[in-house]
Amino acid sequence: MTNRALVLAALAPGQSRIRRPLLSRDSSLMTAALRAVGADIDDRDDDAWTVSGGRFTDTGAQIDVGNAGTVLRFVPPLATLANASIGFDGDAAVRRRPVAPLLGALRGLGADIDDGGRGAAPFVVHGAGQLPGGAVSVDASASSQLVSALLLSGASYQRGVDIKHIGSRPVPNAPHLAMTAQMLRSRGASVESTADHWRVAPGELAAMEETIEPDLSSAAPFLAAAVVTGGEVVIDGWPQRSAQPGALLPELLGAFGATSRVEPDGLHLSGPGTIAGADLDLRDAGELTPVLAAVAAVASSPSRLTGIDYLRGHETDRLAALANELNALGADVTELRDGLAISPRPMHGGVFATYDDHRLAMAAAVIGLVVPDVEVENIETTAKTLPGFAQLWHDALAGQGAPH
Repeated sequence: MTNRALVLAALAPGQSRIRRPLLSRDSSLMTAALRAVGADIDDRDDDAWTVSGGRFTDTGAQIDVGNAGTVLRFVPPLATLANASIGFDGDAAVRRRPVAPLLGALRGLGADIDDGGRGAAPFVVHGAGQLPGGAVSVDASASSQLVSALLLSGASYQRGVDIKHIGSRPVPNAPHLAMTAQMLRSRGASVESTADHWRVAPGELAAMEETIEPDLSSAAPFLAAAVVTGGEVVIDGWPQRSAQPGALLPELLGAFGATSRVEPDGLHLSGPGTIAGADLDLRDAGELTPVLAAVAAVASSPSRLTGIDYLRGHETDRLAALANELNALGADVTELRDGLAISPRPMHGGVFATYDDHRLAMAAAVIGLVVPDVEVENIETTAKTLPGFAQLWHDALAGQGAPH
């Protein structure tokens, strides 16, 4: 939500305010990228950032996307509006992340992009100061961000954008597409959407002030901690309604036996006496898979997590990584065509590799609560979305809680 708000503020003429932004490596990479493309961003106050948008650079730049899918995908459509050549590259892992359908779609809308025929980073967007836009087809089976990327900048194209998903499988993470559409509408954009077809009419976006919701997906390990230990946790500021996939956590953890309720002070969740196995379709909540797999690995009966074949193209191949690391600790995890089958088996300590993936590190922390001597390799990779995770985890386990 923070990175979407930043992109929209960079596109909207005037001054926007983003309150309670997510402070993370991903949002730092996004602010740097948007400054390079022409936005003026004042992020000195951690609680409120000011963005002066509607201006685009005429000077070439090289953007470091790190391993942030939102920067890799959301900024190139905006870069087409700059009258300059903008290069994109990042961590080694980002060169394996799906971006070819987006680059092909941008070319179909009139963009000039040089990727050396790789269909992957590194690539250069040769901006012409404007983009014709119009109708385009894209296979977004690998990531909803491929559609969101086009939607976010679409109103700034001469003919807007009309996107048809042509993949054989539905676009994953539909809640994220709903979030994108809602944020566009709140800025005055005309957006029409179905499950596989989206239109954004051309028009100027309005600058606005927006307060960012808490990052519900980063609450997953703290909620899972209560599940695997039979304890209780309260998450402050849990929204009554949200388009975030993390909003599904109470329901998903309920399948393992947890009970929860939302009260004025937040979401209260209690773990069960015995963790039941669960059969979950996670196509709309794939980013929660690592932590849910950790819960399933210590359940009393088998679980199946499906609908998540697209996770093979995330920060790492999350399905292979989870199977490898959980099995190395003694679990019984089998890769399926579109997910994981997890059967209960006694686990033991060892090193859990994270593959520079923040969600795997969080999953390992959950396992370590109930399996002795688990060591998490590179816990600091959690800074991608939650800097200070290790201290927050320590404080929560010590009963001290966290500010938010």
